[in-house]
Amino acid sequence: MNTILLPFLLFFAQQRMPPILITDQAQHRIIMADATSGTVYWEWKADDVPDGHKKWFSNPSDAKMVLNTEYVLTCASGGGVALIRLRDGKTVFYDYAGGNTHSADILPDLNIVTASSTGNYLCVFRADTAGGYQQGRLKQKIFLADAHSAVWYYGRLWAAGRSKLYSFRYNGSRETPTLNKEDSLKIPGKNAHDMIVAPATQTMWLSMEDTLLEFHVPSKQFGPVKSALQHDVKSVSPGHGTPSLVTVPKEQWWTDEIFNTEGKSVLKKEGLKIYKARWAASIRSTVYTVEPDGSRGRPILMPRSN
Repeated sequence: MNTILLPFLLFFAQQRMPPILITDQAQHRIIMADATSGTVYWEWKADDVPDGHKKWFSNPSDAKMVLNTEYVLTCASGGGVALIRLRDGKTVFYDYAGGNTHSADILPDLNIVTASSTGNYLCVFRADTAGGYQQGRLKQKIFLADAHSAVWYYGRLWAAGRSKLYSFRYNGSRETPTLNKEDSLKIPGKNAHDMIVAPATQTMWLSMEDTLLEFHVPSKQFGPVKSALQHDVKSVSPGHGTPSLVTVPKEQWWTDEIFNTEGKSVLKKEGLKIYKARWAASIRSTVYTVEPDGSRGRPILMPRSN
């Protein structure tokens, strides 16, 4: 139980900037830290995962606030993916995607999708939060070369690998989820990495090896993101009334410092091995069923498990 979390959230509610959600590979954990002081108020280390599965969560590679910011979705290069309840740090769902998992997102009916880079695939999970891990849980793999990112947005699953951006239709089935490739677009850059919904309407940001881009979904057009840091960006987190965050490695693929797009340091904390850093805010707050045409259906209430 993260007893310090409640007073922290009450304090945060009065602050201008939200906390920052960080994947810390030094201690194989997800942390939430104050954006000004760097004080860590919350962490998750897969402590409630059986010992034989803990290695799945080595070198965490992504973390996102989801579901009314009540949960954290994370994945790791060790192959694991997990949904964690923020208020008590309980792992309500976890499984193994494998293949150097780089990204994860929640589909509109609570199922989960991951992207694995060296495995060259997306993986869709039938995500039942009642039992944590279930041997033989239904999952589907879809080939995608060098898959680095997966984002559900605008009625489609968007996934990037190498210099291609793909869109997939989701069948909307909780019991037998599947994705079908709809389109692919050439990205004007090399080796896609991170992707996230941006504050401007109907756009996403993509970090490439050599540039930082914005993608306007309805027009399917790419454009530049104004940033002093453009090369080898491992993660980007557009600001929602706050500075946008960028991480660039200092050693191999990690750093101990987070910058804004003006190139100014936002947070530095010695000893951390930061891979990705995101504002602890959720853009999509409600889970829905999916209609056959991909449109939004009825809302689903999250289970309140013990």
